[in-house]
Amino acid sequence: MSFLIGENMTGGYGGADILHGCTISVEKGEIAVIVGPNGAGKSTAMKAIFGMLNVREGSVRMDGEDITKLSPQDRVKKGMGFVPQTHNVFTSMSVEENLEMGAFIRQDDFKGTMEQVYDLFPILKEKRKQPAGQLSGGQRQQVAVGRALMTQPKVLMLDEPTAGVSPIVMDELFDRIIEIARTGIAILMVEQNAKQALNIADKGYVLVQGANRFTDTGAALMADPEVRRTFLGG
Repeated sequence: MSFLIGENMTGGYGGADILHGCTISVEKGEIAVIVGPNGAGKSTAMKAIFGMLNVREGSVRMDGEDITKLSPQDRVKKGMGFVPQTHNVFTSMSVEENLEMGAFIRQDDFKGTMEQVYDLFPILKEKRKQPAGQLSGGQRQQVAVGRALMTQPKVLMLDEPTAGVSPIVMDELFDRIIEIARTGIAILMVEQNAKQALNIADKGYVLVQGANRFTDTGAALMADPEVRRTFLGG
């Protein structure tokens, strides 16, 4: 049984379905990546798993519990962390205040977790008193990921974490994501940079028009001639 699974999800916004029987799952300590062409429903699948979108059919289960009807806030309390693609930092607040906002659901002392975030992203410690709005795009993404980690999630969901950052910053972010997975956190990620994402993925999902087209290990998808030709540019 998968640690987190959105199974046979059908749904969308308003009356139109974007997802059609889509299934996505991830295990603890694993990196699962959702790739596919623009408009394939990648971010929609992620939002459905996080509860930002009602599924008409299908279910979402985490650690054996059916959470299909829970709000996103309640899913965070169950152990989900979600980093949206844009507007994911409080620009007028300092880096440290952003991280503190991530600990809003916690009653315990979270200073140890903040130190872990600073160990993972040393530049944030250096700039902790600076407003997040003054940071580079890559550094903002680090703040957003760090803030999600402050909730001590069991699952970390990232919607295009490398959008708009340089290749060097992308490689660095992926290295940090691998480190996070090694601590036992399940990582589910939507990514436009399909080749690079599948390189670090334990499991990959290729979506087309809201349905599963290919599901395999990252390495197997990279080696599949049809996947390479159709989705990875040869």
